[in-house]
Amino acid sequence: MTSPPREIRLHAFDMACVGHIQQGLWRHPRDRSAAYTDLDHWVGLARTLERGLFDGLFLADVLGVYDVYGGSADAALRHAVQVPNLDPAMLVPAMAQATRHLGFVVTANTGAEHPFVFARRMSTLDHLTRGRIGWNVVTGYLDSAARALGLERQGAHDARYDAADDVMRALRLLWEESWDDGAMLRDRRSGVYADPARVREVGHRGAGWSMRGRHLCEPSPQRTPVIYQAGASARGRRFAAEHAECVFVNATTPPQVARLVAGLRAEAAALGRTLRVFAGITVVVGSSAAEAQARYEEYERYASVEGALVQSAGSMGVDFAALGDDDPIPRTGGTQAVTSNLAALTEGPAVTRRSFARQIGLGGRQPPVVGSPSQVADTMQDWVARADLDGFVLARTVTPECFETFVDLVVPELQRRGAYKTRYADGTLRSKLLY
Repeated sequence: MTSPPREIRLHAFDMACVGHIQQGLWRHPRDRSAAYTDLDHWVGLARTLERGLFDGLFLADVLGVYDVYGGSADAALRHAVQVPNLDPAMLVPAMAQATRHLGFVVTANTGAEHPFVFARRMSTLDHLTRGRIGWNVVTGYLDSAARALGLERQGAHDARYDAADDVMRALRLLWEESWDDGAMLRDRRSGVYADPARVREVGHRGAGWSMRGRHLCEPSPQRTPVIYQAGASARGRRFAAEHAECVFVNATTPPQVARLVAGLRAEAAALGRTLRVFAGITVVVGSSAAEAQARYEEYERYASVEGALVQSAGSMGVDFAALGDDDPIPRTGGTQAVTSNLAALTEGPAVTRRSFARQIGLGGRQPPVVGSPSQVADTMQDWVARADLDGFVLARTVTPECFETFVDLVVPELQRRGAYKTRYADGTLRSKLLY
């Protein structure tokens, strides 16, 4: 007797900017990413994703500009490589008002502001979305961001995670322990709104900061937002095992991802915890394989290799502009950036700038899945089975077309196979995802 197919969970991956992951596609005549400052653009996207029963919209963010390539931000500005960009948290209330079930995952840097202030912002979003908010925890990787915040450069990679541990402990005190469940009386007759005996000060001391006070928000539906994390380094995996509920990994090959997922799950299990693990995926789908291939080739004509190299330079700490086409990419970068990205690229035979540029494709970190709905569904189910994944984070290409075609073509195929839900469950984002 065959077991039923594993249900695939989906998030969309976007950023409030022009060029997110697939650089250069803003020039495509059907692309609408330059409308990122228009709320109607985001509300329309949210409605499309809810129509497709997506679990969430994962909103990336970065502080600072990509200025490693050529030692300047000029190329990033020319190609709109994640600059200009907006604060993703500000988009969420409008999208939440237009939807009922879709979750919203906001990326925010643990070192960018005081935990006391950040705690209120996330509680506010959790209230306004009725429990549909998640937080993608990042520690930053651009020295330009550190300088903008008054520092000389980013701290050492592992030290940033050490500092993030302290921030997480302070935030959990505010979200979980400052207000008791029964603190909210709202008693019109007695005139007591909140019971002072059930609201307490909490405190924590981190490196260079301290916090003592009462959380300013009454408990939100989830209290703590669903915690997402994307670190693949040894220190990042340890952080995920202790704090994360959902982890986002880059799709390299199924065996490599399977090893990473097994390690993540084992580290979490040792602490009595479980994880949902999602892989990044780029999909170009058509009603037939030929239509999908034609669409992919059309998209590729607009892709910017230099834009992709600008982004890779910032995330890996390697100035690709200083390398000749046949120079090998060094195994260590010049900054304390995303060390796991560089390690994954250089762990095998030497990779040159020329060969890396060929790998980039549409500008993403994983080869795009191109095909008919059945071919795309086959690939997704194969990855889930071979790598022990819970689902995928779908990166945008030409927007909103890429999400609309996926919802119209791939979602029905997955549903036909019993590998995708046909309705949302009720409840918060956490209850939908984790239980």
